[in-house]
Amino acid sequence: MSNYAGGQPELSLSHLSRAFALLALALPGLLFTSWNIALAQPGGDGEAVPVAAIRPIVKELVEYDEYTGRFASVNRVDLRARVSGYLSAAEFTEGQRVQAGDLLFVIDQRPFQIAATAARAELEEMRAGLELARTEANRARSLRKSLVMSQEDLDQRVQAEVVASSRLSQAQATLARAELNLEFTEIKAPIDGRIGRRMLDVGNMVIGGDVQGTLLTTIVQENPIHFYFEVSEADALRYERLGQSGARITSRNKANAISVKLLDEEEFLHDGAMDFVDNELSATTGTVLARGLLPNPDGLLQPGLFGRVRLPGSGLHSVVLVPDHVIQFDQSRQFVLVINPDGVVERQWITLGPMAEGLRIVRKGLDGSELVVAGGFHRMRAGMQVTPQLDDAPAGIN
Repeated sequence: MSNYAGGQPELSLSHLSRAFALLALALPGLLFTSWNIALAQPGGDGEAVPVAAIRPIVKELVEYDEYTGRFASVNRVDLRARVSGYLSAAEFTEGQRVQAGDLLFVIDQRPFQIAATAARAELEEMRAGLELARTEANRARSLRKSLVMSQEDLDQRVQAEVVASSRLSQAQATLARAELNLEFTEIKAPIDGRIGRRMLDVGNMVIGGDVQGTLLTTIVQENPIHFYFEVSEADALRYERLGQSGARITSRNKANAISVKLLDEEEFLHDGAMDFVDNELSATTGTVLARGLLPNPDGLLQPGLFGRVRLPGSGLHSVVLVPDHVIQFDQSRQFVLVINPDGVVERQWITLGPMAEGLRIVRKGLDGSELVVAGGFHRMRAGMQVTPQLDDAPAGIN
């Protein structure tokens, strides 16, 4: 039977099956070869790929350390009753600012006024008694000179004068005590500050005393205000060694500048200075207590608020800075992609420091002369041929 009809060959089913099988075997190899070619030549035609690049910034600056702490008042006063009696008046609004000398509480003054009046009357009586005893003693001295009075009588008159003088002094002390107790019935603000709540209502009995007197309220000074924070043992040692080398004066000897930001603030807006570093490290926490002093004219910084403090952590020195977004991570290590003089991408391992002026400090790995890849990281790999497109400056520099 002929395999040709109308002069055209006719393919059999077996020939078609064999052709499809050969194509299926060859296709993966073709695709793999094309993929390798595409990876080897990202530009598609063997040209180097353009890529954004930057040079690190080399700059002299002071590094800053940050710590969390809490505000506390410079002065805090517990107002207590120094005399006992019934509370008759409260002359302030709770939570308001008060000035030193403002009248705050009044304890019933009537018993103390009576005591002062009685002490004053007794004083007058003792003063009159002294005048009489002095007159009699002087007369006795004259009579003794004329030998009209015996020495024994003279001695009695002089002794009576001494006793009268002593009683006068005692009466003066009694009056002073009575007037002081009367003064203590008016409790006044000892400092400028913000007053707390009233612990007792008018009409209650208060117990007086220098130590155990009834607590009436508290006043805290707001301006200036302290900020307390704790520094680790490692940082404390670093500060001491910087001070010994002269790179940074320790805060024990100089009021180093500090800045504080509150929890709802992005920037360190509140400036002050260090004014205290404790004389020993805590054996429990391994930290040393430090304190700064900040002006607070508007009263925004309140005792008890948390904040974040920034203070100089080094002297002026040269550092290498790069933007955070160029830094890549490989497990626990960090690296950047750099472009060598031949236009080939290489991986450069680095050691990082803290942020400074919106950029990241690079402790080791870069010297500032490198070209660092700044974008297109998803298609970058070591060994690629690229054409760097140099940016003017890293983003974030101030």
